Amino acid sequence: MQLLVESPIGPLGVVLDGDTVVGVRFGASYGSSAGHPATEQLAAYFAGTLTDFTVPVELRGGSDFERAVWAQIAAIPYGEMITYGAIAKALGDPGAARAVGTACNHNPVPVIVPCHRVVGAGGKLTGFGGGLPRKRQLLELEARIALQRAWS
Repeated sequence: MQLLVESPIGPLGVVLDGDTVVGVRFGASYGSSAGHPATEQLAAYFAGTLTDFTVPVELRGGSDFERAVWAQIAAIPYGEMITYGAIAKALGDPGAARAVGTACNHNPVPVIVPCHRVVGAGGKLTGFGGGLPRKRQLLELEARIALQRAWS
């Protein structure tokens, strides 16, 4: 089943298997608008009231390396960024930054598993399956909300 979520970065298709999120697709053009915790949490995320998703997620497919990258991505705190190189180093292969980028591109559940928080060396915006404008919007949203929370 696919749900359609309208968002500031365009429509998102949330693919479900039962109650478990197994995919998020950018630019979705169809889907049910029925209420589901995933759609409610995405709406709250974009409204700036949710920083940690709690919906059940299953990351299907991927090589062992990709799954390890996705696990690293899932651990990046809200409003923070890490480089492709830092993830490669954490996985024990400092020369695998490009492979980390490829694994990020294969993330089946973007936004919920926040691959947009992974950036190039020096904080450079590079690569994102949803396009760099969406990546920038997501990072700017999180930075703004993180600052508001830190200063209130």
